[in-house]
Amino acid sequence: MGQSVASRINGGYRTVTTFVTKFLGRRALARATLAIPRTLRFVGTSALTGEVSESVGAPALSLGFAAGVAMDEALLAVAMTPSRYPRRADYARVAEELGEARGMYSRRGWLSRPASYHRVPPPLADDEVERRRGWATGQSYERISWDSLFAPRAGEPGGERWMAYEPNRRATATLLRTGREPGPWVIGVHGFCMGFPFMDFVGLQTALVHRRLGYNVALPALPLHGPRKVTRISGEPFLSFDLMNTVHGLAQSVWDIRRLLSWVRAQGATSVALYGVSLGAYVVTLLAGLEAADAAIAGIPVIDFPHLFHEHSPVHIRARSIEHRILGGTAEDVFTVVSPLSFAPKVPANRRYLYAGYGDRLAFPDQAMRLWEHWEKPVIRWYAGNHVGYLWSRQVNEFLEASLGASVPSSGGEAVSLAPGA
Repeated sequence: MGQSVASRINGGYRTVTTFVTKFLGRRALARATLAIPRTLRFVGTSALTGEVSESVGAPALSLGFAAGVAMDEALLAVAMTPSRYPRRADYARVAEELGEARGMYSRRGWLSRPASYHRVPPPLADDEVERRRGWATGQSYERISWDSLFAPRAGEPGGERWMAYEPNRRATATLLRTGREPGPWVIGVHGFCMGFPFMDFVGLQTALVHRRLGYNVALPALPLHGPRKVTRISGEPFLSFDLMNTVHGLAQSVWDIRRLLSWVRAQGATSVALYGVSLGAYVVTLLAGLEAADAAIAGIPVIDFPHLFHEHSPVHIRARSIEHRILGGTAEDVFTVVSPLSFAPKVPANRRYLYAGYGDRLAFPDQAMRLWEHWEKPVIRWYAGNHVGYLWSRQVNEFLEASLGASVPSSGGEAVSLAPGA
């Protein structure tokens, strides 16, 4: 009975959204109205099935929960502007790049041994670093920058386009120091469209991490984000229909942060924890498969970009992508070399932490569940909110404080025993 009603809700949702898309889809505010039927579908189905995703039970439903879901749905609808849809010629070009990449990666053994795809970058020496001072949100900070030295392999599809992004060749990070060094550090990795201090201080809860917990904090700007951006929107070409950009972007992300890690350790770090949100959580979980760290926290994690591309794309883009063999095997194979699910984590099992939102309509709860299983089911905290709802979630703040608190070495060098809330 429940399944029958849920099916009728889904059928009605498709009818409504098809109508709205045809008549209103070309204006941003009109597209935002798509959030209404999508929210009704999600909340209605969750109420009937008792789940927000397979194996993830639904929280107590409320108007606040529905409002958060609607916020995510509206953001997604507005972002999917027709002016950013791929053109017909793009399908053949992207399919060719991915096909060539899959052949190259297979021949070189990278698909069967993904770790071999990632080269070990040279350590970052202190004399390579340029320093500046800055001020944002009432907080003074130090900004360091250095030459990334990253480049795709010769002949790697999309490599020339990637190297043409001139501002991206210089890596940068924002530092907040306690003044009590040596001491513990957190590497905080921001989400998509961020990368500026005034955004990252809020998005990565640096007031809690730096002031309250006493960590030195390093906030690297991901490729094409913040000062490295090449379009009006920070990070825009990183996550686009040019899927090889995402591959190169993820590879350069871990390259740059591994160099930053070598520099942080040379500062006398007593411990290093990794913390990322959304896209940053993807980078942190990938990095945790390549570099040892004392702790890793993945917030509202993304874990599978081809799957998200499939789920978020309008029906006609999804169909054409499958028809051109972009999705359905090729992209999934290519992304193996930059998938966190391809690597066993090098972070201690009792120092892996996750948090995720029941109502997340951008990353989806099943993305967090897949990471949770891959990470051998560590401590996870669910909150009754949407993708960005972690920012005002008391549960998340308490969880973050407990998780990072458990990783702060005491004066005797032993980790403080502070169990996070389940």
